[in-house]
Amino acid sequence: MKIYFAASIRGGRENQETHALVVSELQKHGTVLTEHIADKNLTSQGEVGYTEKYIFERDTAWIRECDTLVAEVTTASLGVGYEIGYAESLKKPILCLYRQTEGKLLSGMILGDPLIETQIYRASAELPDILDNYFAKLVPTKN
Repeated sequence: MKIYFAASIRGGRENQETHALVVSELQKHGTVLTEHIADKNLTSQGEVGYTEKYIFERDTAWIRECDTLVAEVTTASLGVGYEIGYAESLKKPILCLYRQTEGKLLSGMILGDPLIETQIYRASAELPDILDNYFAKLVPTKN
């Protein structure tokens, strides 16, 4: 199974440790096309040495190639929102992970979309079970 993991880069890297945990867990279920998201050396400046056009073309190709998109949406990100919308337009299964924190609400566009599965968690320790349950019921799609 090919998995596209989406998470904030330029929108903020404060959840990098969570991203690393998610990538590690996702690797138990398939190939993570975007494992670089977990790299602790990746800053909010983005991927140095690549043009925006290259990143767009590469990432949209990966979304077309993936069997599912998993997004960590705790940190708001225009890019992640775009990736989710693009994956939905391709009828890809989508899982959004959101760490509930006081004073922050997840977008109604994500929570209200019946085609997106959203799992709210309070602690990173919950993520392995959430991901195991998601992949246990996921049937890979073929395009």
